[in-house]
Amino acid sequence: MTTAALPTQTDLVSRLLAVLGEDAVLASADERLVYECDGYVVEKRMPDVVVFPANTQQVAEVVKLCNEFQVPFVPRGAGTSLAGGTLPVGGGVMICTTRMREILEINLRDRYAVVQPGTVNVHLTQKLKGTGFHFAPDPSSQGACTIGGNVATNSGGPHTLKYGVTVNHVLGLEVVLPSGEIAILGGPCEDSPGYDLTGLFVGSEGTFGICTKIWVRLTRDPVAYRTMLGIFETVSQATEAISGIIGAGIIPAALEMMDQGIVGAVEAAFHFGFPLDAGAVLLIEVDGLEAGLDAEAERIASICMEHGAREVRRANSPQERQLLWKCRKQAFGAIGRLAPSFCTQDGVVPRTKLPEILTFIQETGVRHGLRIVNVFHAGDGNIHPILLFDERDADQVRRVILAGDEILTKCIELGGSVTGEHGIGVEKISFMDKLFTPTDLAVMADVHHVFNPDGRCSPQKMLPTSAGCGAEHIHRSKPGRRAAL
Repeated sequence: MTTAALPTQTDLVSRLLAVLGEDAVLASADERLVYECDGYVVEKRMPDVVVFPANTQQVAEVVKLCNEFQVPFVPRGAGTSLAGGTLPVGGGVMICTTRMREILEINLRDRYAVVQPGTVNVHLTQKLKGTGFHFAPDPSSQGACTIGGNVATNSGGPHTLKYGVTVNHVLGLEVVLPSGEIAILGGPCEDSPGYDLTGLFVGSEGTFGICTKIWVRLTRDPVAYRTMLGIFETVSQATEAISGIIGAGIIPAALEMMDQGIVGAVEAAFHFGFPLDAGAVLLIEVDGLEAGLDAEAERIASICMEHGAREVRRANSPQERQLLWKCRKQAFGAIGRLAPSFCTQDGVVPRTKLPEILTFIQETGVRHGLRIVNVFHAGDGNIHPILLFDERDADQVRRVILAGDEILTKCIELGGSVTGEHGIGVEKISFMDKLFTPTDLAVMADVHHVFNPDGRCSPQKMLPTSAGCGAEHIHRSKPGRRAAL
């Protein structure tokens, strides 16, 4: 490895090499280029150094060195953040946790597991297969994203509607604070006394420190499933059916919508047999005890038909169910068939406002000359409009940013939010003062200051105050290289 760092960084790189070893430090420009962005490809900035600690103590030592040299640092897991959460805005040291990927303990009797932050979400699922338990949060990027990243953004997934988001399944954390101190928040026992610092840390997007160990709650597997595919002529009919299902008092385990554009890409990739002429499809799953599931599934099918569905198919085998979910979970990968680049938004609206926001999204695409396709967690109003473009074209990048901002502004106008699970990162800082009052933001900044008084940990993220330093979209006038998404 070459250490072609700037002269002012040479001493820091040498100290990092002494702590971590030569194979755990990247300092040359060609090595660092891979880490210039995460899943949010619109903005790019290379870290000055990238390190790969293998344990908590090494993370703490790296943080202490950053403080000694007064350089910023940012944690990164798999890099699947879709809001620039791991962008090293201030340069400095990027601390990658991907080598900290052990499942340290599985305790079925007390229903928890202990994992390192670099554990890939689906690897825990696979490890638990056959035990009768699972880890409920299942983001669409489940096959790549890490549990540490899930903690950072409080991510959810298709089964959020019934089972809740990451914070509902985290019992405790071991964290390295921005000072380099190692702290334990919560633990394996339910309802730890004192303030809920675990809940406070989950969703803080790496601005309160770096989690190095996670106690996660295990959920008992459902006895049975019924998985259905509702096929609709229009998006509006599908969204009306969603409201009808929830309004009937039925809480499915999952309720996902894909529009015609996504269906076409998924069908080309997986050949499931999706109807290419359908305006939208709903993937609906109910689970629980065997008794009563058929009646619930039939009621859902009836509601779909009442709202214009032309057909409701049922997965007739575990293999069919698995393929349906594969299509949904890998829909984002299939988008590569539609465009060289894409930007995924993450707004939230009340369920009854879904027809209005989807109409607005369609109009926004026409207004800016962009193709926008949709796949999202329809049951809780968490939309994911996907703006297709080529980031080599500066004008397309400009139009994508404008369109995304208009969509998020409309979400706020409809009584919603600008994020459901992707976080604020650097992308949405400018929306925070539209969502919160100055007093709200001042309180958040005070809490941030308690954990991160020097602002050195993940600087210019989340808050448009001392935490965010008023950071705007720093590279929006400079489209970067084409990303291999």
